[in-house]
Amino acid sequence: MIVHLHLVRHGQTTFNRYNRLQGWSNAPLTDKGLADADKAGDKLRGIDFAAAYCSDTTRAQTTARRILDINEQNGHRRPELHADMHFREQSYGYFEGQDMNVAWWAAGAPHGAPTYNAIIEQYGLGATKDFLKEADPFHDAESDEEYWQRIEGGYTLIANDPTLHDGDHVLQISHGNTLLSLMHRFAPEGYDLSERPANGSVTCFDFDTAQPIDRAMTVVSYNQ
Repeated sequence: MIVHLHLVRHGQTTFNRYNRLQGWSNAPLTDKGLADADKAGDKLRGIDFAAAYCSDTTRAQTTARRILDINEQNGHRRPELHADMHFREQSYGYFEGQDMNVAWWAAGAPHGAPTYNAIIEQYGLGATKDFLKEADPFHDAESDEEYWQRIEGGYTLIANDPTLHDGDHVLQISHGNTLLSLMHRFAPEGYDLSERPANGSVTCFDFDTAQPIDRAMTVVSYNQ
């Protein structure tokens, strides 16, 4: 069974505006963030969603509900919204709420890579998670292995959804670094992944639920 995933990055939050790490912590949507959600809803107004999933953070749930409001107003059946921790952004542990530049310097500088992009360029995206966990004095930040174990559990939930059928469309509200992680793992050559997905942007995957996760995702579009 192949389902069409429409992954929307949640609308802008106060932490996004202030350039702070925002993983498992909650921050409200700004006025721009509400507009981001409505813009995504307008892009997706013609799609009949069979299911909707999001993380259990307020920013994801608010974004999802506004998109589904618009979708329903355009004549589509409103699916139940499943909010689950498996779809959260990576956990930044001790660095939750920290200025991004300060946090990534703390993670990467001991390895000669003082910025987020420098860590990726020298060591790969997985190292951003492992280095941050290493720098966390409590080691509460997720490692790359811990992160993917949780995220893959979310896609197992979708694969096992008994209401879904081949060719169905699924709305999923996602997060910036999670979208980048998915793209780094599954995207073919040709995508500029130095460009972060914008708040309210739509990224599409075809998800073959019968395949192991490493072969299950095909990128259709990014950051639209």
